[in-house]
Amino acid sequence: MATSRSAKAFNSHNPVTGEPVGSFPIYSAKQVSEIVSHARHASTAWVNLGFPGRKKVLLSWSTYIINNIDQIATLVSLETGKPMSDAKLEVSMAVSHIGWAARHAEDVVRVSYRAPGALMANMSASVERSPLGVVGVIGPWNYPIFTPVGSIAYALATGNTVVFKPSEYTPGVGVWLEESFNSVAPFADIFTTITGLAETGNALCLSGVDKLSFTGSTRTAKLVAAACAINLTPIVAECGGKDPVIVASDANVDRAVDATIWSAMANAGQSCIGAERVYVDEKVADSFIAKAVALAGTIHAGAPGDGNYGPATMPSQISVISSHIRAAIKDGGQFAYGSLKSVQAPFVQPIILVDVPESSAAVREETFGPIIIINRVADMEEAIELSNATRYGLGANIWSKRQGKKIASQLHCGMVAINSTFSFAAIPSVPFGGVKDSGYGRVHGPEGLLEYTYPRTVVRTRFNIPLHFLSFKRRAKDDKLVIKATKILKGRLG
Repeated sequence: MATSRSAKAFNSHNPVTGEPVGSFPIYSAKQVSEIVSHARHASTAWVNLGFPGRKKVLLSWSTYIINNIDQIATLVSLETGKPMSDAKLEVSMAVSHIGWAARHAEDVVRVSYRAPGALMANMSASVERSPLGVVGVIGPWNYPIFTPVGSIAYALATGNTVVFKPSEYTPGVGVWLEESFNSVAPFADIFTTITGLAETGNALCLSGVDKLSFTGSTRTAKLVAAACAINLTPIVAECGGKDPVIVASDANVDRAVDATIWSAMANAGQSCIGAERVYVDEKVADSFIAKAVALAGTIHAGAPGDGNYGPATMPSQISVISSHIRAAIKDGGQFAYGSLKSVQAPFVQPIILVDVPESSAAVREETFGPIIIINRVADMEEAIELSNATRYGLGANIWSKRQGKKIASQLHCGMVAINSTFSFAAIPSVPFGGVKDSGYGRVHGPEGLLEYTYPRTVVRTRFNIPLHFLSFKRRAKDDKLVIKATKILKGRLG
């Protein structure tokens, strides 16, 4: 179905050179409403394909993407500035999630049969799960294919149609995703991309979609939630983090340093699950810091093909990074590596700060840059307490040979990696998401599939019994039987 196009447009830019990558239409509220209507019309046929039919389409899509990985990775690199190697890794992870969702949706969403209980033994009870209808997805710019696919693929696999609004910094990636899907789609309007600025995203929130999945800052998530609340549209919110790394005295320090510096600096530190603060046992702190400084000295920011990581994709983030560095030093922290001169817009060279007070904004607020704060702790009890003393609760990393599980169970966050980093994002079978100001709801895994369905209880009479519990014909002896059974079973009627 045709949708009118707007004359208004905007450009995406290469953050390294500032040169335009492409021009894209700004969809109006009216156009967004039309597209959501088309998606709703297409949803019946998409549901009727069944799990096998949708699986076939999604697996064909994943094949198309991986077969054209150079093309999409080049576009990701152009719009974000990240190295091609990182872009290809991101695409590969996205493909894995599409395949997992396609292959497991039917098993996860299958009908569940429940015990009816003693008093209702003549009944059968089951719970069916149905797709919501149309799911809206608002994606981020830092991982413009991996992150939104974590919602798009899981929503599609469970029978929903999807309308996707990519970040205004990476619209080309979003358009490519739609075009690639339509190359294998059996009909139109199953998955549609709309481009635009904040007003377009707001229009999607108000469009009457049945659920909205948002990834971005906590501040923007609150605005999205408020807009969606007007129509009681539920949302999945994956927001920011201030992820801690805990290094115990029995840690493999070499591995911990290598993973932590990569976690903090990769993608120019623009990862919601990236390491931002380290609490290292004072017994191994000197060694950890020395090795971290040595490793930082071997990496640098630069253009794709030159740097180990790229620029700040969003220019305004430079001022946030600079303000956090200044706050850390003003509050009593020290540079272990780098300086204020490390900020060379659009690039930020690696910075390691030590002994930064916990009250500093540099410790409390998400920096989203290639900076790591390393603070010493007396023991793991202090490390846990400081790790939890934040309004965020997304992910965490623990380095310990013997204490990992014990420490993990005490952290107030949605995901923990023990002796690894980022691993929970790469495993499709586990849920991804946080608590507190890091958001709510989950993507990935069975939980991610269930997010885009609703439960429907179905209770059926298998045979009639000579009792009248749910009727105006209920007799005194029926009441006595219920009370007697309750006493005998001590309330265990289920």
